[in-house]
Amino acid sequence: MSQKYTVGAVVPIFNEEIYLLESVKRLLAVEIITQIVLVDDNSSDRSYEIAKNIENKFKKVKAIKTINNLGKGNAVKEGSNILNTDYLIVHDADLEYFPEDITDLYFESIKFPNSLIIGSRRIGNKERKNIYLFTYLGNRLFAIFFSILHKTKISDIASCYWLIRLDIFKSFNIQEKGFAIEVEVLSKFLQTKNTIKEVPIQYEARSYQDGKKIKLKDAVSIFLKILKYKIRF
Repeated sequence: MSQKYTVGAVVPIFNEEIYLLESVKRLLAVEIITQIVLVDDNSSDRSYEIAKNIENKFKKVKAIKTINNLGKGNAVKEGSNILNTDYLIVHDADLEYFPEDITDLYFESIKFPNSLIIGSRRIGNKERKNIYLFTYLGNRLFAIFFSILHKTKISDIASCYWLIRLDIFKSFNIQEKGFAIEVEVLSKFLQTKNTIKEVPIQYEARSYQDGKKIKLKDAVSIFLKILKYKIRF
């Protein structure tokens, strides 16, 4: 596949030794991904060791580890500083998302090169598996609330998959260290007056027993950050 521009993936990692290898294998199978940065957020398990082993086997992979456990947002920011690609996409280290969907986001971005492309779990008819009703409804309500405040229509503001020009992302001076990074990026992107496009993606939720990490306190934080970044602007 000939590429119009390069795409780099940042993979935030925290205690994902069970799923990390399979997750990165799926990502490596996506031809349009030219660079992968694995960012271990100071895990207490073997995640970083596994990440370094992957790095040693694949030239396109770089593994780093943060000094402190600060959260997903910080990991994405650290990883973006290593990328030298045209575009950035985030891929979680678990198995909830399917990297083959990234190709659909890429083709959408070719049509709208200055847009932020979101992988939505709410539109289209791709296969999805949700476990917890409260997380499903919470995400829906957050998307509605965000859309009303910003006078736009976005079906999924908490999706892992968003494809954005790297230079635009770096211009935002990201402040969020945790899960609210999505809210910050979307809010700041809307201020650029460029469009946000959504593409259907697959989704298979994992349980808390299997390592799901987002908690009620994170949901409260996301709600407050929706308000924060709207009022700030």
